[in-house]
Amino acid sequence: MAGIVVGVDGSANARGAMEWAVKEAAIRQAPLTVLTVHEVARSFWTGIPITYPEDEALLDKARAAAGELTEKAMSQLGDRTPASVTVDAVNGFAAKELINASQHADLVVVGARGGAHADGLAYQPLGSVSNKLAHHAACPVVVVPASE
Repeated sequence: MAGIVVGVDGSANARGAMEWAVKEAAIRQAPLTVLTVHEVARSFWTGIPITYPEDEALLDKARAAAGELTEKAMSQLGDRTPASVTVDAVNGFAAKELINASQHADLVVVGARGGAHADGLAYQPLGSVSNKLAHHAACPVVVVPASE
């Protein structure tokens, strides 16, 4: 999975991360892997993922949504495109799967979670996934802030 890995979950922040990653992969002529993770239950005793038959249908739906998002972002590039584009979907825990993907990537890209203070000042706190990734990834991480 060398090249750029972008984590997407269908949120507006993930769309921003996707657009950034697609452009960067095109500039670098790097392979791009789009990774979406269908969050599943965690075993209370072992902490490992527990999947049910229904999870496969939800995983297929997540893969299709990630594919559509990828196609939309790619359509805005014009002539310059990444070396290759792969869309992957897995059952598990987003932070863990992205950290695992970072072991074989040159760069991992995710979106930040946006919000506002009570006094109206804008800020961009990290969400739990981007925070864990920033601390534990084996390669550089880009956290794309929410668009204003």
